[in-house]
Amino acid sequence: MVTETIVARGVTGERVLEAMRLVPRHEFVPEHLRARAYEDRPLPIGHEVTISQPFIVAAMTEAADVASGERVLEIGTGSGYQAAVLAELGAEVYSIEIIEPIATRARADLARLGYQRIHLRTGDGYRGWPEAAPFDAIVVTAAPEKVPKPLLDQLAVGGRLVIPVGEHGSQQLKVITRGRTGTTSETLMDVRFVPMTGAAQR
Repeated sequence: MVTETIVARGVTGERVLEAMRLVPRHEFVPEHLRARAYEDRPLPIGHEVTISQPFIVAAMTEAADVASGERVLEIGTGSGYQAAVLAELGAEVYSIEIIEPIATRARADLARLGYQRIHLRTGDGYRGWPEAAPFDAIVVTAAPEKVPKPLLDQLAVGGRLVIPVGEHGSQQLKVITRGRTGTTSETLMDVRFVPMTGAAQR
């Protein structure tokens, strides 16, 4: 998977590639889909939620540029796969999932696999996790129509927000970096994510 679908598509960071090699993706998908776990495609995990395709996980992880020991916020725990990849980089991960059954399953799977540096919360990710801020990186795995201001406010100076933004079916993956006097934004690619849900989006 790493060689044929991630390196071949331009992800070159060796730490990211090694993290992708270490995390057993088949452990994060329903049992009947495990034979397809290493295909480069999203797979359904229930409740109209998917586990992202491996290339997108790798690209977002590379864009977040996470160093060991940094604090990372993930919005949209989903299967827990992205959180596990971030933890393999040595990050202290704080992850929020709005759908309770999905959060419960991710918590059980991450515990079963021995991940200890991942803090999970069930709730509205649009508001972030202010009491654990500031974060060196924030990775968002569902797409709001506009960048949530609470997430920008919770970035440390020099921190990176990796986020898909736009209406359903027309989204762009952006990296927003917070400086001392403002933010800069870079668009990486067109993407398709499930819409972000939550009170602030309705």
